[in-house]
Amino acid sequence: MPADRRPTTYWDYIQVEQLLGLQAGRDGDESALSNDEVRFIVIHQVDELWMKLVLRELTSARDLFRQENVPETALAEACASLRRVAMTFELMADQFRLMETMRTRAYLEFRDKLSPASGFQSAQMREIEILMGLEHDQRIAFGHEDSYLRALRGPGGASSPALERVERRLADRPSLKEAIYAWLIRTPIQGSRSGTPGDEEVVDRFVESFLERQAAGQEARIAAVLADQAITEADETRLRERYAAELRSARSYLTAEEIEEDERRSRCRLRAAILFIESHRELPLLSWPGEVLDALIACEQASIVFRQRHARMVERVIGRRVGTGGSDGVDYLDRTALAYRVFREIWAARTLLLRSELDPPVEHADFYGLRSG
Repeated sequence: MPADRRPTTYWDYIQVEQLLGLQAGRDGDESALSNDEVRFIVIHQVDELWMKLVLRELTSARDLFRQENVPETALAEACASLRRVAMTFELMADQFRLMETMRTRAYLEFRDKLSPASGFQSAQMREIEILMGLEHDQRIAFGHEDSYLRALRGPGGASSPALERVERRLADRPSLKEAIYAWLIRTPIQGSRSGTPGDEEVVDRFVESFLERQAAGQEARIAAVLADQAITEADETRLRERYAAELRSARSYLTAEEIEEDERRSRCRLRAAILFIESHRELPLLSWPGEVLDALIACEQASIVFRQRHARMVERVIGRRVGTGGSDGVDYLDRTALAYRVFREIWAARTLLLRSELDPPVEHADFYGLRSG
């Protein structure tokens, strides 16, 4: 040990005294605070610490996938990062149980101290959304603010550490979604690589084969329903229209009809790649990509459940009153839980997947096998 370095202690290493001195509230006197208010402060501080870990894990995963050539041997590490993110959101949601031990009247005793502050001003939560890939036009207006960035400004519209943190994150591109989608677009489909001659025809052929097999599977299901259930002619008509609508939706999705022409081909390939991986993840080369898709879904699902759990905690403690920052409170939280989806393309593939016997056969299956040396 260097002569000028004293032995490390637990309390120095994690800075216990500094940490325990941060719960004094607005006036800097913890002795004047109720247990409920200190608990309220601690829970939100712990949330911010959890979010710090989430940002580190998301950044690690993003940095891996932003590479032009992503090493297959690194995918397990990326999955571990994403699953830690999911677990962290689950822990954050679970600690709302502790918040719910506070009665409404107890919270109202100190709630006015918070105004006009709001959890919406958590810069790290906005960073997580940006890093994951939430688009600006997906955002729901908060209270009277015309922009979520305006809500991060200090008194009188001054800049603030929160605003500066979020602005740095906005400049830090690509997002995890952009990096992941660029990686998925490069997935070999039926042995064909993106950008190689004839690739578009291979992708189109895979999509058409998939849609044909989806239609055949539907006919079998319709026949089974009609054979097993005594339904009226009107019921049969409704049933057939429901399945026909599902087929139309699948074709529209896989051909990216809603996308501008200059982006349509890349979006088609992305959607076909996700479907190809999900349909054939038993193949060695597609096994870990399939795990990545699962980890992304788990990560986003945990963040959605966290938002929903947050809304129910708020409703239980203070009902549906206006939020401290001027939002519509629980209604705002509920709407973000529904609208703030990032990996929509991956979720959508779950609606289309077929039974394994209906999947289009894999061409060049040896391409996806284990390699020696």
